[in-house]
Amino acid sequence: MDTREAAYVAVDWGTSSFRLWLVDRAGEVLAERRSDEGLLAAAKAGFAGVLQSHLAAVEAPARLPVLICGMAGAKTGWVEAGYVDTPAPLSAILRQAVRVPGQARDIRILPGIAQRDARAPDVMRGEETQLLGALGLDAAGETLVCMPGTHSKWVRVKGGGVEHFSTFMTGELFSVVSRETILSLAVAGADDADDVASFKAAVTAAYEAPAFAANLLFGARSRQLLFGGTPSAARERLSGTLIGVELAAGLSGTLPKAGVTLIASGRLAMLYQHAFDVLSVAVTPIDADEAVRRGLSMAAAAIWAK
Repeated sequence: MDTREAAYVAVDWGTSSFRLWLVDRAGEVLAERRSDEGLLAAAKAGFAGVLQSHLAAVEAPARLPVLICGMAGAKTGWVEAGYVDTPAPLSAILRQAVRVPGQARDIRILPGIAQRDARAPDVMRGEETQLLGALGLDAAGETLVCMPGTHSKWVRVKGGGVEHFSTFMTGELFSVVSRETILSLAVAGADDADDVASFKAAVTAAYEAPAFAANLLFGARSRQLLFGGTPSAARERLSGTLIGVELAAGLSGTLPKAGVTLIASGRLAMLYQHAFDVLSVAVTPIDADEAVRRGLSMAAAAIWAK
């Protein structure tokens, strides 16, 4: 593998996932690695060892610097990178990267963002880098951003800074409810088929009556018992209900004229696009992988500018 033009290594280290890119000075990806060695696995195996195994796999030169975002910088991560407090200029993220001590190569971890409001305390790690890559440093006006995931984020960005954000445990709740409750019986054996109609109907019902969320969730089971339906349809109703409740909260404030900026990839991008469509909300989609790579590239250029 030709690494002669590599400028740095970019890493997005999440709670359950690890993504690494070998990048040249133009921001082009020369090599890529993905695994499930996120925070939980790396804390047991050792962060330095996990990173080195992937660096060796892409034949990264010994002195090539590494820039990391995400949970590796958490209190329980490799080295705590701290937070930038809201209102948080995205430019501040570039200035507060923390260097990992005791390493031969220059390894730095970007900070997260904290909302130190006693009425709505919240934190993010990794998403701030996606915001940087998606919106840039000089974003004009106000933008409402939806970032789906295990812990979905809704962020209001104004004048290049994060004003306020909210976290929703939508993805984690879906995992727990579909596996650990009676609803696991309704979705058992679900195939990969999409039931868009069932999903959209559930989104609409939950968006219109979020206070009935627990009742609507059980409906995935009772509807199947009384009227039939496939496990896939039940799964889509469960997913649609949880996403509909999230959207009821996320869209409760003032909606910018441009609608919502959706930063997502893969199946989540498709599901949330369907959800916004059924609610007639305008969406500007941005690929999450591209956004985090672009954000890491911007940070790397600022940190290691020659």
